Amino acid sequence: MAEEIQALEKTHTWDLVELPTDKIHIRCKWVYKIKTHSDGIVERHKARLVAKGYTQEYEIDYEEMFAPVARMTYVRSLLAIAAVRKWKLFRMDVKNSFLHGDLTEEVYMHPPPSYHSPHKVCKLRKALYGLKQAPRA
Repeated sequence: MAEEIQALEKTHTWDLVELPTDKIHIRCKWVYKIKTHSDGIVERHKARLVAKGYTQEYEIDYEEMFAPVARMTYVRSLLAIAAVRKWKLFRMDVKNSFLHGDLTEEVYMHPPPSYHSPHKVCKLRKALYGLKQAPRA
């Protein structure tokens, strides 16, 4: 959790502000996962802060939703072309990928549990997992 909070602060994901009277805020929660190697040995424990985007309201908290999806036929076609042309393939994992997307809407979120900031909310500058507009951002 400390590593995730550090990443959120490093990317300047939010500003702590007073909640405007005409705005509402959404809540968030921690989601935990155990990452393992292919042989089942525990590699690490991962914590991710997720916004409860299901409480967002259309045209108030977000304008449009977008979910990019890669069809398996496209992936197989690309792999077939790479094999025929003997291209080298690489895999890349971007840590905290959603934190690189800027938000255009004003979204306010309750501070994460254990994040001490009484009477303040987080005005999100970057997308968080769980927000309806996060994949687009």
